[in-house]
Amino acid sequence: MRKPLAAALFALVIAGAGAVPAVAAPAPASGQSVSRVTGADRATAAPALAAVDFAGTVALSNCSGSVVRLPGSADGDPALVLSNGHCLETGFPSPGQVIVGQTSSRTFGLLNSAGTQVATLRANKVVYSTMTDTDVTIYQLTSTYAQIKSSYGINALNLSDTHPVAGTAIKVVSGYWKRIYSCNIDGFVYRLKEGNWTWKDSVRYTSACDTIGGTSGSPVIDTATGKVVAVNNTGNESGGRCTVNNPCEVDASGTITVRQGINYAEQTYQIPACFGAGNQLDLTRSGCTLPKP
Repeated sequence: MRKPLAAALFALVIAGAGAVPAVAAPAPASGQSVSRVTGADRATAAPALAAVDFAGTVALSNCSGSVVRLPGSADGDPALVLSNGHCLETGFPSPGQVIVGQTSSRTFGLLNSAGTQVATLRANKVVYSTMTDTDVTIYQLTSTYAQIKSSYGINALNLSDTHPVAGTAIKVVSGYWKRIYSCNIDGFVYRLKEGNWTWKDSVRYTSACDTIGGTSGSPVIDTATGKVVAVNNTGNESGGRCTVNNPCEVDASGTITVRQGINYAEQTYQIPACFGAGNQLDLTRSGCTLPKP
């Protein structure tokens, strides 16, 4: 998991301590933002790239997230927040566990384009959460997209419904740290194994996205389209093999590869197919491949 989950936090959550803020580095000054753009990124950037900033991202108590809109969402629908399964306030979902419709009153700090918090949004339920095959939590808010736009002038981020492509320029936008990382999709991992959890078809970043603690749940944005294509979730910190905070890559033949210092995300293109009108989850819909309870 992406470093709000150091070994000590892992022990606390498993022991039932619940969500605990865990920080791997000092907090930035209020309103500060840091963007890491490599020379290669600058040299190859196209002039028509979508502007990527903090608008629509959120800060959780121990993670990052974003207000997201599905291709079929309407302005009057209850807004959704996307983060990681391992950021769930009640603790890590167990391998094989899928949580649907759990009551929640979690709050989120909504950021504007400059990274300034302009509002506190509140959830009324966990729509979906799992750490099986993917690492995602989706919250339903008490506000609609239209209400958020009218009150704060901020649009939700659009969730892509297509598989991203290797080589795509991306930005990982952390609402917790008010920090933006820039790199490319290096490739896709058949299976990513960390402790007792296994994720499928994970995104591997190039090394420039050296994400830190608190970036868990950050939206991964395609800089050409401005759409969310994945959710940031983990990285191999110390070269360990398939352990907590040290995921390993497993190919289709079972060969294990360890890439110390490389970070990963879970794709999100599968999510829209599992929602119907009104942003209502329906895991029985045709084309829905998310794990089911």
